[in-house]
Amino acid sequence: MTFEDFYQDYDIRKLDLGERVTTFSCNDEDLDDFIINDAPLYREALLAVTYIIERNSDKEVVGYFSLANDRIAIKDFPTNNEFNKFRRHRFVNEKRLTNYPSVKLCRFALSNAVKGKHIGSILLDFMKRYFVADNKTGCRFLTVDAYHTAEPFYHKNGFLYLNSADEGKPTRLMFYDLINLED
Repeated sequence: MTFEDFYQDYDIRKLDLGERVTTFSCNDEDLDDFIINDAPLYREALLAVTYIIERNSDKEVVGYFSLANDRIAIKDFPTNNEFNKFRRHRFVNEKRLTNYPSVKLCRFALSNAVKGKHIGSILLDFMKRYFVADNKTGCRFLTVDAYHTAEPFYHKNGFLYLNSADEGKPTRLMFYDLINLED
């Protein structure tokens, strides 16, 4: 599916305050439960904003993602030396801080109805470009705690592991450097 096809067939919008999604199925109970029960509560508490993907023809919710503020900080690395290596490759001396602004991709799911249509990569590209366009928040990185089964998907979309400290755990902290889009 191309970007043009996607935007012709689907719409991305914020879940409105008080709005509830009543049905959603992606074969992951936790992700299904989040959009049905928790997303409105996170929005009301100012913890995360959820965006829904609707099919234009019938307004069915076929996917969603939730975003929240985050940071990449010295504490995310097992040693100061690893943090220094991370920032040395990305920032000049006067921009070497102890943390850097990020946005966290908290939840990301596509319904069974649209899996396999490459919509996930289109949506990740949308998220990346959303924060770079007009530099809305001064955000440098997009982060995600990727489930082991999703790691290849994030790798394919340019994400890297932040460190090796979480190797073998149920999720791995991965990041995408948004500066890569500024060409």
